[in-house]
Amino acid sequence: MNIGVDIGGTNIRAGIESGGHITRQNQTLLANKHSLSATLDQLMDVIRPLTAYPVKGIGIGVPSVVDVNKGIVYNVMNIPSWEEVALRDIVEKEFNLPVSVNNDVNCFILGEHRFGLARKFRSVIGMAIGTGLGSGIIVDNHLYAGRNCGAGEIGMLPYKDSILENYVSSRFFEDSLGIDAYAAHDAALKGSKKAIEAWEEFGVHLGAVIKAIMYTYDPEAIVMGGSIAKANRFFQESMLESIQDFAYPESLRKLTLLLSENQNIALLGAAALLDD
Repeated sequence: MNIGVDIGGTNIRAGIESGGHITRQNQTLLANKHSLSATLDQLMDVIRPLTAYPVKGIGIGVPSVVDVNKGIVYNVMNIPSWEEVALRDIVEKEFNLPVSVNNDVNCFILGEHRFGLARKFRSVIGMAIGTGLGSGIIVDNHLYAGRNCGAGEIGMLPYKDSILENYVSSRFFEDSLGIDAYAAHDAALKGSKKAIEAWEEFGVHLGAVIKAIMYTYDPEAIVMGGSIAKANRFFQESMLESIQDFAYPESLRKLTLLLSENQNIALLGAAALLDD
């Protein structure tokens, strides 16, 4: 058994992976994010009770660029005090267990590949669509992070007057409707024509991301997760229409598109880092 940890900009979650499931889960709301010592203390407090069980190691997913070899995280999203943190060494010293650290979206797709919807695919891309747009890559059954853990940042590619992420994340709704994606989803559920049209346009932009992934990686499958993926009923049709002009129709025909279902998949992927 391994401990999986998911550090977000709002919460820290941790749990024990056992038989492909998360057990004995702990969670805390991040407080005093401008204090490195305070946030690290919170992290230790979430992990500590789980170390009382016979676990082999600790895997941690973080929303940032990670020096995977050294376990150092840089400029963690929404945690200002985490500019450069030797996280692996700090946690290993505290608990005397082996620790592996990686990007949170890499953990998401590793979890889907090891325990979730992508188990039967050798090459698969994971997309986390929410506040931003992140991607993780599995190639020939192995997680590929790139030299600097920056592989798969499709959202940073140029698109229209900006980058793809600004059109395929909550920012799109903030710019077009003046509300975040959660409120836009709620408005669409209530029948708002303006919100429904915005979601349809969002689907077109998401289609551009899928085509970029196909041209770059040509995977067997793409797994979509994150808070925005839950609104798929409002963007799925326009998304599918927008990818029909993909240059290689046979590749498109073979592509499998999936929606993540397991709320603990990133924790499972983090726990699997020790075995990757």
